[in-house]
Amino acid sequence: MAGERRFRILSLLQRDDGSGDAARLCEVCRQVSELSGAGIMLMHADVPRGSLCTTGTTSARIEELQYDLGEGPCIDAYRHDRPVYEPDLAHPSVPRWPAFTAPALEAGAEAVFGFPLRVGAVRLGALNLYRDAPGPLSDEQHADALELADAAAQAVLVMQAGALPGDLATELEGTDLHLVVHQAAGMVAVQLGVDVTEALVRLRAHAFGNDRDLDAVARDVVLRKLRFTASAGEDDVT
Repeated sequence: MAGERRFRILSLLQRDDGSGDAARLCEVCRQVSELSGAGIMLMHADVPRGSLCTTGTTSARIEELQYDLGEGPCIDAYRHDRPVYEPDLAHPSVPRWPAFTAPALEAGAEAVFGFPLRVGAVRLGALNLYRDAPGPLSDEQHADALELADAAAQAVLVMQAGALPGDLATELEGTDLHLVVHQAAGMVAVQLGVDVTEALVRLRAHAFGNDRDLDAVARDVVLRKLRFTASAGEDDVT
């Protein structure tokens, strides 16, 4: 049964309908799982790198929220290296995403599920699936999601395999990797004398506290309109 499931998924991924590899990957995840939408977030060292693909406005919003806020099903699935299930986002048995939940519901997600992407010991990110109505995954959907996550991880490695060290594969160049945020995090790390992960936390806190997009805050840092200092917090530079 598992072999048949894998064969069905790989057959769908190999079809040529004119869409790009990354876009096709997410669409197959949505189609096979029979849920409302799918997204794939790439991560490295507990830091979200950006969205590889999404299947629509709601899934794109879910990815954006997780990237900006640093919480949600993909973040937890990656960090804990296990699937994460929230079948009723509006009425969770244990609330866990205070900043993510309300805007995700507003975007149309009533249930969310995260599955880690890994190949051996290499962790790449997470697959996010959502439903526009509450309810758990069926046994068949759960088994499909595990196979989809494995196939997606393999596909990402294949996409990147032909790139030179330090370069991004052609198939990944069009993805939303928020490069300005990573550049800003590096600058803030130097300003505060902390690692990049802590610098990203400070960037997110500033964006959330000032009701701004993370990318906008990052651009201000890169353009030297905003500087972080250990003693005074954040300073606007004029």
